[in-house]
Order: sequence, then structure tokens, then C-alpha cells
Amino acid sequence: MTTGKNMGGDARTVKARVVDKSRIADKARIMAEARALGFAAVGVARAEGAGERAGLERFLAEGRAGDMAWMRDRRDVRGRPEAIWPEARSVIVAAASYAPAEDPHADPTEARIALYALRRDYHDVLKKRLKALARWMVESFACETRVFVDTAPVMEKPLAQRAGIGWQGKHTNLVSREHGSWLLLGEVFTDLDLPPDAPAEDICGSCDACVRACPTGALDAPYQIDARKCISYLTIEHKGEIAPELARQMGNRVFGCDDCLAACPWNKFALPAHDPAWPERADLGRFRLADLARLDDAAFRKAFAGTSVKRTGHARMMRNVAIALRNSGD
Repeated sequence: MTTGKNMGGDARTVKARVVDKSRIADKARIMAEARALGFAAVGVARAEGAGERAGLERFLAEGRAGDMAWMRDRRDVRGRPEAIWPEARSVIVAAASYAPAEDPHADPTEARIALYALRRDYHDVLKKRLKALARWMVESFACETRVFVDTAPVMEKPLAQRAGIGWQGKHTNLVSREHGSWLLLGEVFTDLDLPPDAPAEDICGSCDACVRACPTGALDAPYQIDARKCISYLTIEHKGEIAPELARQMGNRVFGCDDCLAACPWNKFALPAHDPAWPERADLGRFRLADLARLDDAAFRKAFAGTSVKRTGHARMMRNVAIALRNSGD
């Protein structure tokens, strides 16, 4: 038995852990069930922190989170799965692919919406699947579970890397050998002590395509992002006016931005996502800016019902559309 300190500075007792060999077969069954439910990738990590909070604290201290107060909330828990649910022993990380077949953003008079939002809201889709997985686990192994999809202070990308699904690229998002940069994540915490997967190795190498692709220079260094300059943050999270020098770089983007993701060379190995239960809505990628500008609140809610876009609200969408129209010259 040894005693050490975690990143939060409190003393913890760390015991050697021996995984029951029978859990190897249990893990294989769980992973097979997750894939049967529609997940493209799944892995297992220990339900414990691994030093991620140091980077988070620097990010927050430098003001890079902008007005995303939720990132500062419960910062003592964020990055510590064992603090979110002390009984948890393992975290099952599941990933859904939304890899596109082609670039739907060729027309500058059409509104550019982030590719993940051209489908039903992933929060609802992933949570439904994870709850089904959790129910199956409870019935199969008499265990306890907790399900999270952006609903708790879970640092999901470091967990996904430790679960072997992919690594955090220089754009700070997850990169997978098989699925490129087109993955969305959810987690099942469980009190089952499952054998963890080997962490994914960072193999970005000297490539900096994503850094160079950022329209606003938000990726001011590899593996570092200033959210205050990021178009995804500005169009979705930011509630105020957008600085003119940043607005000019938005082009026709009205919800999110895919530029750094799309630039990743690993995308060439990603097969287009084919998920009959979560299809892409072609109509969402073909909105003309002028037509969007005419939507009142009720029409906006109807047009984007059931999608992630609705979460940003009518007022912010109209702000973004006005900027895109100015940029297009219309």
C-alpha cells in the first residue's frame, strides 16, 4: 500500500488492483452489446483521474473558457471520475461516428452547420443507447451503473484516450485511426472492475494541418485552444456580440465549425457513417442564408426541432445569420 497525492492535492490511499479473470469475458460481452446498439467504438478505462486537471486549471486561469461558466462549476470534481461517483470502478466509453460521405458546404449562400448537428440531437441518441446498455449490464451482471452524455463534469476526451478509442489531437479533439475526427462520446460508469484497455498513442507526429486550418487562429499552439476565438464557441456558447475581426472570419458558418476536424489526414480512413436509426437530415444542410433570416422564433423551433441547433436559441442564430449574410455580400 502506498500513499500519494492526486492533482487536487488531497491525500489518497492507492491499492493494487487485481481484476477477476472472469471479468475479461464480461468485458467482451459488454463491448459486443455496445456495438450491437450502434456504437462505432468502445473501450474501458479506470474510474480514476490521471492528471488531466492540471491542463484544465491552466485553461481556466488564462481565461480561455470565455463565458462558459459550466466549465468552472464543480472544477474540484472535473477530471476525477472517482469523485463523481465514488463506487465506480470502471468507465465504459462509447463513441458514435458521424463521418460524412462528402462535404455538404460547397455553396457559400447556404448556411454552414456543423456536421454533427445535421442529425437528431446526439445527446438524445447516445443517451438512449447508453441507457439500454446500462440496463442490459444490470440485468446481466447485477451491477450498478451511471450514464453520462455531457450531463456531468466528465473530461470525456482524456477518458476516451485512456480507453484506447483515440487520442487528443492538436485540435484538442479526439482522433481515431479508424474514424478520424468524427466521433461523439458518452460514458457508462459502473462498479464492475473491468480490465482496462491500453491507452491510445498520440501519432499526430509533425502534422499541424488542423492548426493551420483554423479560420480565427483559435488553435494558437498545438494541443491548445482559446475558446474565445473559436467559431464553435462564438456561434453556440457565446451570448454577446461577436468582435468584428472574428465575425469577418466566420464566413457562412451559423452553428459550429468543422474546419480543424475536416483537415485531419486520419479522416481518409473513416468510412461514411451509416446509421439507419440516426440518419443525416439532408434538409438541414441546405438552408439558404436568406431563408434562415426570415424565420421567427416559432419557425426556427419547428425547423430545428429535435436537433442540437435548437439549443442555441433563435436570438443567437439570427445574430449568426446576420453576420454570415454580411460576409456573403448579400
